[in-house]
Amino acid sequence: MSEVAGVIAALRAGRPVRVGALTVASLETATDELLELLDPHATARLLLSGERAAALGLGNVREAADPALPVMVAREAWLSPDEGRRLVDPSRDFSRMGGGPLRPLPTGEPDSATAAVTLARMAGLMPALWVVEGEAAATAAPAIVLSAARRSDVTVAARARLPVANLPETQMVVFRAAEDGSEHAALVVGAPGGEPPLVRLHSECLTGDVFGSLKCDCGPQLRAALRLIEAAGGGVLLYLRQEGRGIGLANKIRAYALQDRGLDTVEANRRLGFADDARDYGLAAGMLRALGIEAVRLLTNNPNKLEGLEQAGVRVVERVAHHMPANPHNADYLAVKRKKSGHLD
Repeated sequence: MSEVAGVIAALRAGRPVRVGALTVASLETATDELLELLDPHATARLLLSGERAAALGLGNVREAADPALPVMVAREAWLSPDEGRRLVDPSRDFSRMGGGPLRPLPTGEPDSATAAVTLARMAGLMPALWVVEGEAAATAAPAIVLSAARRSDVTVAARARLPVANLPETQMVVFRAAEDGSEHAALVVGAPGGEPPLVRLHSECLTGDVFGSLKCDCGPQLRAALRLIEAAGGGVLLYLRQEGRGIGLANKIRAYALQDRGLDTVEANRRLGFADDARDYGLAAGMLRALGIEAVRLLTNNPNKLEGLEQAGVRVVERVAHHMPANPHNADYLAVKRKKSGHLD
């Protein structure tokens, strides 16, 4: 297990980790009993993403003015673990009562703070952490991470033929990311070679791909992409484990709950404390290179995918548009993708 994978597992399990100069524990998963052990005097500060701090109305304070940077918040007498969890729960933003003012502090260790928030996001957790100090905290946090710089190298973990209905001979190739041990897959349809193949980057969507959710167009996009790849004589579909635009399944469902209150996709992600789109396509480029593919015809309407592959060294020789018809449940979602996320026609 890589160092980053170990830290992610620890954060998910509610254990403290050492990130550069800071010892942190997830506000979402750390138990009250653990916090009493690590922070007996209740002095732990709260570390939030800049986006979440802005959603809490702290953007007019100098220490919290940049939503791209994490924000350290002083521990106040009223800020108990329960109050902290309520504070970072965006579903309570519209009805929160009580509590007190929040006082942002100079971060002091910006690189460590940024790495800690990045790791929380990679773990699929809310980007909110307790920063604990003292001997008990240091002793309980053996994992050390100095940087959360993203790595895109992968190894092929397994490969086999996979018969798929209505497709020619197909192989499944499973990749393991060196950074965090996550597994991603490529469905290789036919035997693409010579000319740059038709390639689709598809981010995992449990709700749409498996359950047929009408809130997005992911399921129809997936099935249409396979038909188009088959019609092109073969190609590759990469299935990337980046649920909810990279924020994870639990946070995606939280975003859905916010959308039920009237927010759009972008607004919901920002209120949760995430960027509009947290996906990273360097990993996709690593998978393509491992398959011996250096240039592609890319099936997409998302300019971030074009830019992400190009920046990672995979040449996009053609963009092939990929449109799905709207339904009453996702029409606004598709409009927001065009208006706010710059999706192409």
